[in-house]
Amino acid sequence: MDIRQLTPRYFVAPQIDPTWMEALKERGFTRILCNRPDTEVPLAFEANAMETAAVQAGLEFVVQPLTHQNMTPEVIAQNRALGADTDGVVLAYCASGTRSCIAWALGQAGELSADDILDAARNGGYDLEQMRAYLENASSD
Repeated sequence: MDIRQLTPRYFVAPQIDPTWMEALKERGFTRILCNRPDTEVPLAFEANAMETAAVQAGLEFVVQPLTHQNMTPEVIAQNRALGADTDGVVLAYCASGTRSCIAWALGQAGELSADDILDAARNGGYDLEQMRAYLENASSD
């Protein structure tokens, strides 16, 4: 499992496997946030199959498919509400973890400094430096 920590309670990952749900529960996760659209995955990894496995393991499962085209302020706010703003320990996943990390970063813009957001992403293995100007502008609004 390639799980990357962004905050004490928010993690991102590339595509997870439904057989991992028990292990994810044992590692302390309480919610799985699916950011991967069903059109990108085989039937065994579609949201319904993933949700069934998560619920059987005692995990919450929520879906917010992300594409580069639908990362609007409204979708980012919804993604934040489903993930970073919850009380539990969240694992958000997509194909590589990058979209989940970008969505987290956009959701933190204006709340955390650009440096803090970029450092958290970098510590998780994601280079979002190309977003610096946007994040700095959001922080100054």
